[in-house]
Amino acid sequence: MDRMDLNLLVVFEAILRERSITRAGQRLGLSQPAMSHALNRLRHRMKDQLFVRSPQGMVPTPLGERLADPVRHALTELRSVLHGEEFLPETARQRFVIAVSNYAAIAFVGPILQRARALAPQVRFSFRPSGTLDVPDLLDRGELDLALVAHAPLLQRFQSRQLIEEDFVGVARRGHPVLEGSPDVTRFAAMAHLAISSSGDDLTRLDALLAERGLSRQIAAEAPYLSAGAVLTQSDMVAVVARHIGEEFQRAYPVQLFELPVQPQPLVATMVWQSRFQDQPAHRWLRELIGTTAAELSSERGAWPA
Repeated sequence: MDRMDLNLLVVFEAILRERSITRAGQRLGLSQPAMSHALNRLRHRMKDQLFVRSPQGMVPTPLGERLADPVRHALTELRSVLHGEEFLPETARQRFVIAVSNYAAIAFVGPILQRARALAPQVRFSFRPSGTLDVPDLLDRGELDLALVAHAPLLQRFQSRQLIEEDFVGVARRGHPVLEGSPDVTRFAAMAHLAISSSGDDLTRLDALLAERGLSRQIAAEAPYLSAGAVLTQSDMVAVVARHIGEEFQRAYPVQLFELPVQPQPLVATMVWQSRFQDQPAHRWLRELIGTTAAELSSERGAWPA
């Protein structure tokens, strides 16, 4: 290690992130020949190829995989020391990238931005839909600062905090016959149901409770959140959604909510991050901001906070 050029580890980390020598060079401001030269020096020093070409780009060898977390962790700690331990939200210009589930996108993004703009007006946020991402991989690579999803990966390298639990409700157009009194379980199961295909909600307990009674939901159609409100207002279908989502539908469309005769497992929203960021001041501020926002939402709406 006394002969190791630490710049080579920066190159290694950039290739890990980008899976491309060219893009890694652009990130670091280096030409492709300079990147290739640096990678060759590191390969010679480690006596291993470290990366090999594949249809998915430059993927690490087994030794490269073993080096990945220690190098990321070491560089994170070093950057934290060099940039100073203090994080001042009033003047910070940091950019945070956060993966969000559909529920978190609707329930949390607006309140998070409102609070952040008041406390840290120059901090930028980029929210990305978690359903299209390999969240653990992007957290490992540092391309995500954290994720707001249903469940934390069961891996020791991640930390997590449950933010909120919420029950489910039914949604139907105004004037729907289901709204004439609370539907019993038989009537509820027999209705035409719209399944929200992009929600990721776990309704297995609901279906199991119906099955115990010899019943099942009659799924008439599937649609993503973006079209669900319009579908519900133009049909006699009903949908099962988290209560906050139902309230948002109610604000945007002529629909009404009704209580379910049986309840699924509560919806859970969890904040997940890579352990190496646990003590980084900027990241700690971000987690506190989101945790406080979630606690206030729970208090306002009567949900169950962690």
